[in-house]
Amino acid sequence: MNQRIPIPVYIVSALLLLYLVLLTVNAPLIITGLLFSISPFLVIWMVIAVLRSKTFTGKDLQEDEDWGYTDKNKEDLGMF
Repeated sequence: MNQRIPIPVYIVSALLLLYLVLLTVNAPLIITGLLFSISPFLVIWMVIAVLRSKTFTGKDLQEDEDWGYTDKNKEDLGMF
């Protein structure tokens, strides 16, 4: 599973960590409030970037398969 992670994932994760650090050190409310208020838009941006990325390298499902795991064999799951 060597897939390239989109850049927005790194940016949004870094801003989340920054927000948590700022909350821990009791930063001014204007800074933490700004980060909190733009966080939904950042998460939406990240989700759109992940969904639009074209780096999926998994196998396509066969004609008779409804779902599948790429890291396990069907016989190893013990459900079929």
